[in-house]
Amino acid sequence: MSVPVLLISRSSPWSGLVAREALDIALSGGAFELPMSMLWLDEGVWQLVGEQQPQQLEQKNLQAQLGALPLFGVEKLYVAQHSLEQRGLTEADLVLEVSVVDAVQIAQLIRQHQQVLSI
Repeated sequence: MSVPVLLISRSSPWSGLVAREALDIALSGGAFELPMSMLWLDEGVWQLVGEQQPQQLEQKNLQAQLGALPLFGVEKLYVAQHSLEQRGLTEADLVLEVSVVDAVQIAQLIRQHQQVLSI
């Protein structure tokens, strides 16, 4: 039996390869039918914002990987409300359908998963 995994992504899309690696982990887990969930916190919420120009930093766009998450069975997607608010963002700014969660709900998510990876 597979254990539920919560992957917490905290890195901005322009901070190197960390954001891409987090998505690769989620997609790989989903491909092997692991029960994967993702939570974007802190600077990680910038990954979900559209109209980015990663080529300016000689990086690839994360939008294709983000869009593939549900196709790979990673359908439980969450974003921290306080992280959005601190950055002046709203759900309307995001390119992926996610559930906005508060601090209490984040604590519940962490308790519900046997494995938590924070990247």
